[in-house]
Amino acid sequence: MADILTPALGESVSEATIAKWTKKVGDAVKKDEVLVELETDKVSLEVVAPADGTLSDIKAAEGDTVVPNTVLGVISEGASAAPAKTAAAPKADAKAAPAAAAPAAAAAIDINVPTMGESVAEGSIGKWVKKSGDAVKKDELLVEIETDKVAVEVSAPADGVLTIDADEGATVTPGQKIGSVAASGAASGAGSAPAAAAPAAASANTGSAQVSGQVSGAKNETLSPAVQRVVGENNLDPKAIAATGPKGNITKADAIAAIGQAAPAPGAAAAPAAPRADQPREERVKMTRLRQTIARRLKESQNTAAQLTTFNEVDMTNVMALRAQYKDVFEKRHGVKLGFMSFFTKAVVAALHEIPAVNAEIDGTDIIYKNHYDIGVAVGTDKGLVVPVLRDADTLSLAGIEKGIGALGKAARDGALTMDQMQGGTFTITNGGTYGSLMSTPILNAPQSGILGMHNIVQRPMAINGEVKIRPMMYLALSYDHRIVDGKEAVTFLVRVKELLEDPQRALLDL
Repeated sequence: MADILTPALGESVSEATIAKWTKKVGDAVKKDEVLVELETDKVSLEVVAPADGTLSDIKAAEGDTVVPNTVLGVISEGASAAPAKTAAAPKADAKAAPAAAAPAAAAAIDINVPTMGESVAEGSIGKWVKKSGDAVKKDELLVEIETDKVAVEVSAPADGVLTIDADEGATVTPGQKIGSVAASGAASGAGSAPAAAAPAAASANTGSAQVSGQVSGAKNETLSPAVQRVVGENNLDPKAIAATGPKGNITKADAIAAIGQAAPAPGAAAAPAAPRADQPREERVKMTRLRQTIARRLKESQNTAAQLTTFNEVDMTNVMALRAQYKDVFEKRHGVKLGFMSFFTKAVVAALHEIPAVNAEIDGTDIIYKNHYDIGVAVGTDKGLVVPVLRDADTLSLAGIEKGIGALGKAARDGALTMDQMQGGTFTITNGGTYGSLMSTPILNAPQSGILGMHNIVQRPMAINGEVKIRPMMYLALSYDHRIVDGKEAVTFLVRVKELLEDPQRALLDL
């Protein structure tokens, strides 16, 4: 007998939820085969079989909450696995017997779900670019698989005729077969007619997303379904979108970044004239796992902490002047652009030194004061908001902060963040100004006690020494847990940040 145990869940993660069992009681299992997926408030984890055998008992059902070292199930080791395998064999044979096309199948190449990134256990089939029976070319994009972190493109492994085994919307796991491509010679009888019809079918398709895909030219012969949606819905011209994909293809992030910047696609002016009758009045879409986690954590934060927000405003004149003066030599020297986040991070760290309660957290009836400064940086992605952590920010230079934040932002947008990169922050900075926000009240990133909200820089008339002058102003918002941070401390913290930004040399000189 071998117990299936809940693994360690990571720093500050005390429990998980059973998301899905991949096997049922009585099924044969192999050592290291994925048996169950756990979801925490930060990441998904896979639990594998500790030994060969039969899954004889499931002690924690889907939806149950478990803690580390909880027994999830039991595997009966040894020969007991044999009956399950033997029983399955006749069923497979019976299915295969009437298949007239069996000889051709031998020449087919399976299309399998690729590895979708660390801690990503499953995904959903998006829109198939081709249909069963269509002729395909090697490396031609066939389908996109969407996970809670990233979209993964799957291409044809060879020239031939496509057979689809997994429908759009189906949940799939890494390594699972979702289709196959029969080599042209082996499937010539079945594939010749569809292959000849493919060009005609393509020319008959008048949807805006399909047209956009065809005009993309050498840069991107076939847009992925997710990119097609963004391009079509926003009337973008694919030829004007800067592509950053691994094969020179346009990614969904590229298309989103181009919204509002690129010229409309040719002929796109007619798109708004589409009759409303073509659109459903309502559409129900299941929330992604990441979105469910974000929603749950934000609501838990509101329910747990005594949240309050205090505001101030900062004159960005000196920071902007310093940045303009040195940005070119800074980038040449350090290989990274000088942005505002490094100045804000420096100012925040200095203020946390002075007001340690804002860098602390509550644990039961205790207060844990942190003597390290791991700053969470909120990053918006097409899947939702994530908060990777910049470690030991107090030890970093401006260049080190810019490089660190840049690397974390890229990993977040690529869906490549690790569990360690998202844990253990002591304070968070969120910049709604990148989207044009004038003012907001950010929600705490539990169990932290403070979060700073940056906003849009706006030219406003200000009274300066008895004169009205136009200055670039930004509203700052500090949300804090009033159980641990008093109003005086919160206001002092925010004033300190304001002072350091309005006289940035003080932060650089540690004054």
